[in-house]
Amino acid sequence: MTHTSLSTEFSLPESSNTDRRSAVRWIISYALRYWSLLLMVLIGAISNAGLAALVPVLIGQAFNAVFESPPNINVLVQIAILIVVSQIVRGVLQFGRNFGAELTGQRVERDVRHELYVSLLGKSMTFHSLQPVGDTMARATNDVRELNLLFNPGLNLVIGSAVFMFMPLIIAPRYHPSLVLIPLLFIVIYYIAIWQYLRELQPITNNIRTAFGQLNTRLAEAIDGIETVKGMAQETSEVERFASIARRFRDAFVKQGDVEARFLPLLLLGIAQALALFQALILFKNGSLDVGDVIAYFGLIQLFGFPTFVSLFAYSQISLGIAGATRILDLINRENDLDQNLQGYSGPMRGEIEFRSVSFSYGEKEQAVADISFKVEPGQTVAFVGQTGSGKTTLVKLVNRTYDVTSGQVLVDGVDVRDWNLEALRRSISFIEQDVFLFSRKISENITFGNPDATQEKMIEAAQAAQVHEFISSFKSGYQTIIGERGATLSGGQRQRIALARAFLTDPRILILDDSTSAIDSATEDEIQRAIYTAARGRTTFIITHRLSQIRWADLILVMRQGKIAAVGTHEKLMTSSEDYQRIFSE
Repeated sequence: MTHTSLSTEFSLPESSNTDRRSAVRWIISYALRYWSLLLMVLIGAISNAGLAALVPVLIGQAFNAVFESPPNINVLVQIAILIVVSQIVRGVLQFGRNFGAELTGQRVERDVRHELYVSLLGKSMTFHSLQPVGDTMARATNDVRELNLLFNPGLNLVIGSAVFMFMPLIIAPRYHPSLVLIPLLFIVIYYIAIWQYLRELQPITNNIRTAFGQLNTRLAEAIDGIETVKGMAQETSEVERFASIARRFRDAFVKQGDVEARFLPLLLLGIAQALALFQALILFKNGSLDVGDVIAYFGLIQLFGFPTFVSLFAYSQISLGIAGATRILDLINRENDLDQNLQGYSGPMRGEIEFRSVSFSYGEKEQAVADISFKVEPGQTVAFVGQTGSGKTTLVKLVNRTYDVTSGQVLVDGVDVRDWNLEALRRSISFIEQDVFLFSRKISENITFGNPDATQEKMIEAAQAAQVHEFISSFKSGYQTIIGERGATLSGGQRQRIALARAFLTDPRILILDDSTSAIDSATEDEIQRAIYTAARGRTTFIITHRLSQIRWADLILVMRQGKIAAVGTHEKLMTSSEDYQRIFSE
């Protein structure tokens, strides 16, 4: 199997080795892992069709036995026993076939979820910033589920029905050579009709999967922004927007129903049955067939009913599965700018940072930062100040390679961050943003997220340093308290102090605080400032803030304006030399 090499921020040694050149190749590369189960499906399908075809043959013989004079009771008993035994065997083999198909589908679904999840973790922030969360969730849940259904019932029924199609072709000539004509003609026209059906269905199923992704995106945005929706009384307009997208989703399904309603093989089946009966009666009249042969042949023609009726559903399911696989593979194969650089530098970090003529822009947009150059010695504290949109947050996110520079270099300990092993780089950097993210887990798990092997004593020590131990202890379950999604059950200040404790516990060489005390009340601020001051000792610290109390003790202050450095210096120096800096504190 061929595995297309993709750059990634994260990968696992056991991550999937699959052929990603096309959706069909990708599905086949997964299916071949479970070839023994698929062999069970094939054996079950062949035996099912063969034993099903045996019934009309035996019934034809039974009719001949009845018309004997006198009727041959012994033959009838033998035929009855043979039919019962054969159908019991058929049922057992059918169970094995269905079990194999279902197990294959479930395992492929599991494997695809794993590959997709690993791939999403490996994507850069640029990817996640542009990719709607709702659409990603639709692909990771519903589209993956469609892949399961592609195998069972989809592929299971297609294999089974394909074998059924050839039974009349194989057995009918034993009664008369010309009886092969109608089955052969039906099979040829049937597959031409199926080809036309699938060609017409493919763009429709693609639209269905896309429309579902848009529906999910709209729903996720509305729920995520529910406070804004309700706060501005926009429930009605949101319902109308959602209804509009839901109508597009419904229309796509209606169009699929229209194609299915014009499914030609259903008409072909009726014509084939009529022609087959007519031909058999002519041969009977000519003495070429007896009554039992006519009945057996017509019974064989009836076998076409199963593939004709199930193909309407089975091929639709396969088309939906391939459309889902295409959307999943699109996410996995989506271009990624960052690479984890497994062979990169991973030595101990001292914390020296240097920006050399650094510029960065989001896609084709105007540069967010331009021609930035400065150097920070290990252990120094640097404060970034400036108006909103001046590029402060963008600049510090270049240090841990949340984004990569468009031009220039960011060096840590004299090594370009792109030449670092990405995991080693990020393990030595703690980043606390204003919008703190906490997981819906225990408080202890949130604090130890970056250092899961930390002892209870170390965790409590970090919590005390962040001034968060007291309020955690006030909870009935203490550190075992499970917080709501994104930490919704906590105040902004509590969330930020937990994030500080999480950062302290990782013992980073570089600490980046992006307005991380903005939600902390003034009573707690002094204590937090002392905790940050203590944590900053011996560490290179970047602080983005407008709080004068934090800026004053910085070794270096960078004033940002429109993506560029407007001034550099200490607080005292800048208060006398920089109008931009003075303006910030006079507002």
